[in-house]
Amino acid sequence: MKTNPKLEAIEDWVIREALGQPDIGEMFAGFCERLVAAGMPVERAMLSWATLHPLVEAESVLWHSGREAELAQYRHDEEDTEDWLKSPIRAVLEARETRLRRHLSGANAATDDFPILTTLKAEGFTDYLVLSTPFELPTAKDFGSSGMLVSWATRAEGGFSDDDIEGLDYLQIRLALACRATIQSRIAHTLAETYLGARAGSRVLSGLIRHGDGERLDAVIFYSDLRGSTALADRLAPDVYMAHLNAYFDATARTVMAHGGEVLDFIGDAVLAVFPIEAGGFDAAVSRALRAADAVLVQIERAQAATEHPLHCGIALSSGDVMFGNIGIPERLTFSVIGRTVNAAARIEAMTKTLGRPLLVTADIAAFAPHAFTPLGRFQLAGFGEEVELHAPV
Repeated sequence: MKTNPKLEAIEDWVIREALGQPDIGEMFAGFCERLVAAGMPVERAMLSWATLHPLVEAESVLWHSGREAELAQYRHDEEDTEDWLKSPIRAVLEARETRLRRHLSGANAATDDFPILTTLKAEGFTDYLVLSTPFELPTAKDFGSSGMLVSWATRAEGGFSDDDIEGLDYLQIRLALACRATIQSRIAHTLAETYLGARAGSRVLSGLIRHGDGERLDAVIFYSDLRGSTALADRLAPDVYMAHLNAYFDATARTVMAHGGEVLDFIGDAVLAVFPIEAGGFDAAVSRALRAADAVLVQIERAQAATEHPLHCGIALSSGDVMFGNIGIPERLTFSVIGRTVNAAARIEAMTKTLGRPLLVTADIAAFAPHAFTPLGRFQLAGFGEEVELHAPV
């Protein structure tokens, strides 16, 4: 490519972006705007990539000249749409091609094979180009290769010139370096939050990765355990039991998260979650935890109506000081909560079987809503020196 100071300036900019932590949508929009300022006749562009995410299969950023960039996500559980099945992006992926070009005006116009091209032609676009830049990153679904694709479109008379395409080729590889770093960072955050929780994941990514790193935290602890799971695991086929267990987790963990709690661990068939006492203080954390517990019991009842297998659980809430940090050994760590408050929640949950109550809370939590709870008495918890006063919903 001939020396072009304007394109070289874009190259320098995108390399500097790769060294930071840019938002991929903002970075792509900035890239496109700089192309236009350099004289490149780009008026529409879409960046697409596959990702590694438990819910999302792929993402894209759509840019139009004069508009804000739009980020879109495509879920694993979504059925393929007619637009996707007849998309030029899909055609490039399946053919494992590096490019696809269609002239949208003049004697060489070709719009019949992809409906999007008919739409773009009606909007005045004259040329459409897809460039694929493969690079290695883990993805949840194999499209043949990981990497990114960009579709470029122009309304310029005659479409893209040879120099335009040469410039896009040259710069897209540089853009791919920045995108790869950004996508990799997004995947790291996703995996950390998925497997550790949002709060714990952010702590680990911020540098709290050494054995013993952590912080003291005042919190309400939520602990839930599935009833009769051992017997169910013994008599159900593994895949049926797994589906049953996930239905229980969907009713408990998902509901806790929807009410502002953070699920820290799945201990066999138990759910350990935390409601930090921060903004709003104790009352706000307790309120969220109680609403979550009530909602979990409702969801469990609904899930039970949809299955032929028994689905019941016990729930305990306790509050106090916990240690939130890395435990284990230096070579194998987990980020969780430990301490007396956590132990109390587990022991109290065990009492739900003895007392025949699905929800038990400590006295300080019951005091938040005294009209809603009744005291059951003081009980000796395994491993605790003093008895603990327990309350159940009226």
